Amino acid sequence: MPLSIELLPESTLRDVIGLLVRVVESAGALIIFIGAMWAFAQFVLAGTRGRGGRRVAGFNRIRLSLGRFLVLGLEFQLAGDVLRTAVAPSFAEIGQLAAIAAIRTALNYFLGREIARERAELHEDDREDNRDGNKAATP
Repeated sequence: MPLSIELLPESTLRDVIGLLVRVVESAGALIIFIGAMWAFAQFVLAGTRGRGGRRVAGFNRIRLSLGRFLVLGLEFQLAGDVLRTAVAPSFAEIGQLAAIAAIRTALNYFLGREIARERAELHEDDREDNRDGNKAATP
């Protein structure tokens, strides 16, 4: 007779995982919300302080930071989706997870590319500013 040890009944395990899913997804939503509020505050400050090209560079830095918050928040959301299917998933749940994971992975991929592009542009702008500053300083 095989020995079967059940640590938690499946219904209790589902309840615990349901709670964990809500915590992880809430954390992801909170990260996105905090990032959006931070970016908005920085946008207002940059709009009132910046001038010309500096203002555009400031806005690009804000977009870059907001993108990082979005990527991190989406990762938490995906983690919540994976947790949701941790206990005896049905084929429908697996299919939904696959679709959600594909969409969120694509979003993360394109956000990551955008962040890398913005970072490279900002780095190039900083180099040009340094070169222009050095030219002005030399007689």
